Amino acid sequence: MLRPERTGGTQTRGPAHGPLLTGTRAVTEVPRWAELQRRLFAVQDKAWRLFADRYTEGDGRLVFRDTLGEGLDGRDGVDDFYEPFFNWPTLYLLGGSADLLTASRRHWRGVTAQLTEMGMLVDGYERGYDWFHQGEGLLLFYGLCLADPDDAELGELARRFADFYLAGGPNYDPVHRVIRAPHNGAAGPRFGFADEEAYFPWSEALRPYGLPLDGTDVGSFDELVADPERAREYGRAMWERMGRGDTIVNLAATGLATNAFLLGGDQRYADWVAEYVGGWQDRLADREVVPDNAGLNGVVGEYLEGRWYGGHYGWSWPHGLSPVGSATLVGAVNATLLTGDPSYLGLARNPLDAVLDHAEQRTPEGRGTLGERWDPHLRSMSGETTLMVPQRHNDTGWFDFTVMPGQVPLSLWHFSRDEADRDRIERLRAGAAWDWSEVHTQRIKDEAGHEEPWYEFLHGRNPDYPERMLSSALASCAERVEAIEQDTVDPQTGPDALGIHHWQHLNPVVTEALLQLTTGSPQVLYNGGLAQLHLRYHDADARRPGLPADVAALVSDIRPEHTVAELVNLGGTARSLLVQAGSFAEHRIATVRVDDGPEQPVDGPYVRLALPGNTRVRLTLTMTLRAGRAACASPWDRA
Repeated sequence: MLRPERTGGTQTRGPAHGPLLTGTRAVTEVPRWAELQRRLFAVQDKAWRLFADRYTEGDGRLVFRDTLGEGLDGRDGVDDFYEPFFNWPTLYLLGGSADLLTASRRHWRGVTAQLTEMGMLVDGYERGYDWFHQGEGLLLFYGLCLADPDDAELGELARRFADFYLAGGPNYDPVHRVIRAPHNGAAGPRFGFADEEAYFPWSEALRPYGLPLDGTDVGSFDELVADPERAREYGRAMWERMGRGDTIVNLAATGLATNAFLLGGDQRYADWVAEYVGGWQDRLADREVVPDNAGLNGVVGEYLEGRWYGGHYGWSWPHGLSPVGSATLVGAVNATLLTGDPSYLGLARNPLDAVLDHAEQRTPEGRGTLGERWDPHLRSMSGETTLMVPQRHNDTGWFDFTVMPGQVPLSLWHFSRDEADRDRIERLRAGAAWDWSEVHTQRIKDEAGHEEPWYEFLHGRNPDYPERMLSSALASCAERVEAIEQDTVDPQTGPDALGIHHWQHLNPVVTEALLQLTTGSPQVLYNGGLAQLHLRYHDADARRPGLPADVAALVSDIRPEHTVAELVNLGGTARSLLVQAGSFAEHRIATVRVDDGPEQPVDGPYVRLALPGNTRVRLTLTMTLRAGRAACASPWDRA
């Protein structure tokens, strides 16, 4: 039974959703950031419809008349069909139009049917491929589950997909705590890199990354391409050394089990995450660097002559720190979220500290194989050198230096809020010769890359960041809209099999700015991360996720003891919303203060907020991170 409302104040107590707070401060001048934020929601509502009309068919599938799954490259491509929509459910979750959820679900179902017809899926899931790519392809599914946790079909599929990896499923050996192959999925271990054992899986796109194997005398890249027999020998060596056993990027598979647990609460999923991540913790043990491989017997270097490096998508090839750092962070975050044990985060810290131990001041010319994303930043350097870290390691030692990808250390700090993790970022900041406050309008497929100026804003050193970041997001969206309107690909046939990245480059939905500014959170880790949001909002009148119409939000401080969020109702209609702590209501709000008023007790994951027309409010929250049981459920179901 609800307690009576108290008059003469701002609080009303309710048993499920916390105190009722009311904004009473009139909007005398609309903040520029609030105007830009609502404009960004509006232009994207038109942009995603333009994309869907141009590139998809009635059931949601992409317009594509070519084929996948033929010949030696038949394992690649599933992720590329889901990725054009990867952030659409996230935009809905933040406050995008209601029919965006319907459209996102239609496209996911349509693409799933399309890929099934092409033989790429089994029981609705990837037949078998590496988790660097599987994680990318699953972001759409994870986003749908978070945006619509009441969808019974999604819950059933989440459990089915996760069961492919639990004990009794085809991929996992519980005795040795290994996933049996780098390529895995609904069809179980898919040993090697193609369905032909001696296949040499090479293309010109892979030339910059070099050859992956140490200890072989096979010649150069060009010699292998020119000599089919030598290439087959190298392919057999890759099968033997890299094509079986576990690899570090398989840690991203914990996302499936974590998602299943969050939707249904079945403890066996949480137990498996702890068990599997614990296996990699044990392999790190007293080593200086987390290894990237384990054989079918769980032994590090079992097929690599004892090397701790050399696994598929590991330290040596092709990208090094990027997949290793992302996968260890995904696994460690999932295990910590489900168990409450922060010691798992040591697995994510190790790769960052390992490469920082070898950091150097270097010139931009030697910026490594993943350095292109840093071009706009390094063009405006104040000095000749800047801090770079090695991305990869092989028999010659550490190599391939470039700027550390900021999303990984910042996402780790955002999750832990540990001072040691902030100190690591401060070391990167101190060594950088480029301006961390600058906003570059730069769009790559993971839609990240603005972590440094956001970090500066959170620490009071970049006050006009919200306006500049929102303007940049609007420009990115406009560039994509223009590119769609001028696209020369035949809309009746779509791209061929070599052009399936075409859609990703044209996706006009941009969520990084909205995630940072409205929720106080970084962009979702692209290779299989679940959304880890500091704050969330729900439209209380519509009973749906996201900010209500006309409402803008700005989170300017994310210290648990001092979280600050400003909310503005730009319209004349009163709006009602819930403010939620954590993606999964896992944080506990201790107190809340409205504007400069007194602190009021909360002791739960929610506060209710009434915003009359043309009013604004500043909420100051104190909270404890992960003090409650995480679950993917609507606030009304929790009640």
